[in-house]
Amino acid sequence: MSSSTSNNSGSSAGRPRSEEAHQAILDATLELLVEGGYSALTVEGVASRAGVGKATIYRRWSSKLPLIVEAFGALPGFEDCDTGNLADDLKQMLGRYLEVFNTTALSAVLPSLAGERFHNEELSVLFDPVSMSRRRPLIEALERAQDRGEIPNDINLELAADLVVGPIAVALFFKGGRLKPEMVDPMVDLALRGLRA
Repeated sequence: MSSSTSNNSGSSAGRPRSEEAHQAILDATLELLVEGGYSALTVEGVASRAGVGKATIYRRWSSKLPLIVEAFGALPGFEDCDTGNLADDLKQMLGRYLEVFNTTALSAVLPSLAGERFHNEELSVLFDPVSMSRRRPLIEALERAQDRGEIPNDINLELAADLVVGPIAVALFFKGGRLKPEMVDPMVDLALRGLRA
């Protein structure tokens, strides 16, 4: 960021410059999603929290939907791990994911958006491609495992990825508890036992 603040004076709190305003808006969006969920979030609330005018938001996003999806997309997703062994790749990948899940806004934002998308088709259209791209490293790890002969070539990799991360969704949406790092090793071992059978 530039250290110049000559253009930041003006309104009572000082209006942030363009890049700073963009980040402030995304940060405010995540904060409000954590505090009140999707339905309670408004553009007015984001503008107030970010210290910008509503027009600043509407110049960048047509509504709260693309704003929320961009804010979500900036949160950490799966990170690629390539150890040369699928079990180690998945354990490292999922271990890191649970760490960021439990220490960032992701733990509140993901359940809120996942629940909302079931009855909000417009959100689903925007959310689903971002969600799929965030799990791309998981698919790539499975592809590498197929190339190495660790898992059969005829496996549907999207379904295989669902099998690997399914216990996370169950724990999150149906058991209501924190995602615990100790769940990673057994869930990967069980999933791979099924994939290799």
